[in-house]
Amino acid sequence: MARTAGSSGARTYEAIRTAGLALIRRHGYEGMSLRQLAGEVGLQQGSLYNHISTKQDLLMELLRGHMQDLLTALDQALAGIDDPLVRLRAFIAFHLHYHMTRQAEVFVINFELRSLEPESHAEIVALRERYEKTLADILTLGIRRKLIRKTDIQVTTYALLAMLTGICTWYRPDGRLSAKQLIELHTELVLKGLAVEAA
Repeated sequence: MARTAGSSGARTYEAIRTAGLALIRRHGYEGMSLRQLAGEVGLQQGSLYNHISTKQDLLMELLRGHMQDLLTALDQALAGIDDPLVRLRAFIAFHLHYHMTRQAEVFVINFELRSLEPESHAEIVALRERYEKTLADILTLGIRRKLIRKTDIQVTTYALLAMLTGICTWYRPDGRLSAKQLIELHTELVLKGLAVEAA
């Protein structure tokens, strides 16, 4: 990809992030080289260092940005919803929609978190735990209000996230079922398993 003449530093940095994400998804973190990345954005390899310090820093910025976007969007999706079952429905719809439309970011964070150095790894894990806690809190509130049957909160949280996140590995926009139908199906599966009235 040729560099756009007169492009700003911010635009070039965004191009580096976009190309880096695609290359890491395609080749893996270890398989991607900075030479490849420079070629994708039309820069000399040495010029990359005007925008990123190391390949490790690029990976960290991609994963941190993904998690911050995820948490901010989740807060917006759940804002003003108090009823635990409605919150659970909203969480399911949000999670599925995000993971169907941001497949590259989700793939990279799931498979390349292991490539982060210890301090960076701990930071991203802490952000993931904040996300997981949101779902756990919904389940806890639902149990307290006797709308969700008693269950092991931690195991149920992990199980639900594993099921819902799996959609990013097989969803296709031109598939047999629409995104809306898939959200409805997953919501039904979850609520039939957890809601007191369904049980």
